[in-house]
Amino acid sequence: MINVRHSADRGVAELDWLKSYHSFSFADFHDPDHMSFGHLRVINEDTIAPSGGFGTHGHQDMEIISYVLEGSLAHRDTLGNQLTISAGEVQRMTAGTGIMHSEYNASSEAPAHFFQIWVIPERTGIEPGYEQKTFTEADKRGKLRLVISPDGREGSLRIHQDVALFASVLSDGDTVHHDIAAGRRAWVQVARGAVTVNGQALSAGDGAGITDEASVEITATGDSDAEFLLFDLR
Repeated sequence: MINVRHSADRGVAELDWLKSYHSFSFADFHDPDHMSFGHLRVINEDTIAPSGGFGTHGHQDMEIISYVLEGSLAHRDTLGNQLTISAGEVQRMTAGTGIMHSEYNASSEAPAHFFQIWVIPERTGIEPGYEQKTFTEADKRGKLRLVISPDGREGSLRIHQDVALFASVLSDGDTVHHDIAAGRRAWVQVARGAVTVNGQALSAGDGAGITDEASVEITATGDSDAEFLLFDLR
């Protein structure tokens, strides 16, 4: 079964420096039919205006992933990390027992566009931590590239939950296939371009929850490249 979450149906938050689309309930946006998908709690697609950003604020007991699509983010936290996350880079921050951080557009000229993703951890009270890694377009071209996993396999970042996150960039007509083990489910989130997911058409901003399926087949459609994320979850 495939349940499509169309881009236009997402929640929207708009400030003078931020436009954010919420796939699941978040902040002032509440949708009882879209609270989460398994341990996947938040997928926000954020665009931050030049020099804008989130001031210092706290998180606890959450795995937070930033996947940068365009531009760059300046990150600072109470672990002493002071880094820039650029397009093609992925960050995993374990909030655990508590962490304070800020996140700003590192550019004064161009917007920053990224996915902010929250995953509920396997347990509370984990020691806070941080990882960051570059996954180039070539790494993702024509394949499902593992970027997050519970054991850090294949050079992925490690997350404290039984979730695997894959990223892919496909040209028109290219297809990738992923088997879904018994008792597991998948979520596909399209960042750009258009795809079909087991025959169901999705475009940029659309997501799809896949349950009770043995596999998922994703094919790029249209003249431009398609980029998407695939979550494999319990």
